[in-house]
This record gives sequence, C-alpha cells and structure tokens, in this order.
Amino acid sequence: MLVFVVETITGGGHLGAALPASLIAEGALMRDTLIGDLEDLPGVRVITTHDARFPAPPRGTSTALRLGDDPSSVWKLMAQQADCCWPIAPETGGILERLAEELRAQCRRVVAPDAETIALCASKHRTAQVLAAAGVEVVPTWRPEALPADASGPFVVKPDDGAGAAGIHILQQAPPFSPGLIVQPLIAGEAASLTLLCQSGRTHVLAANRQHMARADDTLRFTGVTVGAFPVDEALRSLANRLGAALPGLHGLVGVDYIATAAGPVVVEVNPRLTTAYAGLRRALGVNPLAFVAELIRDGVVPDLPHLPPALPVEVLTVEVLP
Repeated sequence: MLVFVVETITGGGHLGAALPASLIAEGALMRDTLIGDLEDLPGVRVITTHDARFPAPPRGTSTALRLGDDPSSVWKLMAQQADCCWPIAPETGGILERLAEELRAQCRRVVAPDAETIALCASKHRTAQVLAAAGVEVVPTWRPEALPADASGPFVVKPDDGAGAAGIHILQQAPPFSPGLIVQPLIAGEAASLTLLCQSGRTHVLAANRQHMARADDTLRFTGVTVGAFPVDEALRSLANRLGAALPGLHGLVGVDYIATAAGPVVVEVNPRLTTAYAGLRRALGVNPLAFVAELIRDGVVPDLPHLPPALPVEVLTVEVLP
C-alpha cells in the first residue's frame, strides 16, 4: 500500500513565507512520527513532500518543493498515485478542509473527518454550541458582542479559528475586540487533551494527556505534552462517546483539548487531525497505534481494539527549529 502523507507547514504549503519556528517543529514532529509508524506496518510505503528550506523526513520518499513550484498541483499528482492520503494541516482559514477535499477528488481513501465536521471544528464558537446542545460539558464560549454583561474576568481571548496556542491572551477585563476573536472564562484545572480514534460516531480513547502551557504576562504558549499522563477512566470514555455522537463525521486520529477540573472534564475545543501528542503515543502505549488504523484505512471501519495496558507517561517537548 502506498500512502501519501502531506503536512502543510513543512511540506511546502508556505513556500517563501516566514513561519513560526514552533509550528515548524510541531509539524516535523507529527510528520516524521506518522511516516515512521506507517512504514513499520507490513507492505506500507510512504511518499511525501518537504519545503526545500527544511530537512527531508528521515523515512519515506520525499520530493523537495522550492519557490516557484505549485504545491497543490504536486500534491494532486501524488494523491493520484497513492492508495491512501493522510493530511496534516491547521484548520485556520479553511486550510485542512480544502486540502482534504482536494485529496478526496484524487484518491478514494483519505484519513480525515468529513468536510462539514472539519469546518465545524475550525470554529471554536460553533463547536462549543453543538457540543453544549448535545449535553457535553464545554467551556462557555462567546463572541465579543454576546459577552454577558455580568461576566467577570479573567478571560481567555483567542482567534475563533486559531490552531494550537497561537494568539491566546489572558485578560482581567474584556477590552474592545478585533474581528474573529472569541472569549472564554478562565477555568480552574489542568490543561489536558485526549487522543481519540474515531469513525462514524464510534470513538476509542487511546490516551489522556497533560498539556504544558507557559504563561508570560498575558500570553499563553504551548511548550509540550505528557502523553498518557492521566488514566483513561469511565468519565473520559463517556465524554469520548458523547463527542462521537455529537460529531459523527470525525474520522481517524483526532485530539480534544479539555480542562481536567474537580467536577470532571470540560471540553475546550476539538482538533480534527493529528496533534503533537501523537509523537509520544507509540512509546506510551507500547504498541504501534497504526496497527489499529490499518483496518480503518483499508475498510473504513474502526476495529474492536484489544485491551490495552495503561499508557506510560511520555514527555513530548516542542523544540523550536529554525530553517
């Protein structure tokens, strides 16, 4: 089986543009881990692309893209050759949604949620509305003009379609807002995430992770994750089942950010794609997680998973890499 992996940050989606070093590091980390796990499966080969300013991945066959190349055309040709495509891209600006649809026009198997679900998850405000309506405990999320008059700080202010921790600020009072921002109350608890395997409402929790956030003045920065930091208990399994029922278009490996509070998990957002936590998943589980995904790729069905031992905590730090 030939699998085309395309990670847009390192793969040539931003030729000639300056990129935050943290995004380069996270993109390369997810790409390289995914390619390695795929090529460790019997009979699987991987093709990909890389921005010529950055190193090629250590495994797989990669085509260098340079200024003047048309990444979209190259990706479409590679998708036509492949038996399966696996996109990794931010939801910001509809990037992941467009990429997944372009790949689906060329290849029958694409490991990504459906277009409607990607578009929904790209908006933190819309996601919160849908999940709350389905009975999922979520952090209250308001557009600035709808901020309740009696709401008091501190507030978390962030882009509605932001990816990662980009553009997050903590403010004691709600100031005038720029378009495209949302406001959430700062919830007491630990920043955490789930790594889920999903398909058509069926959801498995592979790991519950602690997120490391560095606060400097009024900004928050993501610095890494401890994969498997928390036991997967019934509360988290129940949460995953309710998420799957609310978002049946989720497909493949996805991440869910939540706050671990004394009263239980409270969802912050859903990332309809691989997240940085994936880089530590194999070491945490002691087994290649894509052994479970091979059946998903081949048949489009999430298999019954074997009973897995509790995950062992694994640290994944985001190291900034400059071109």
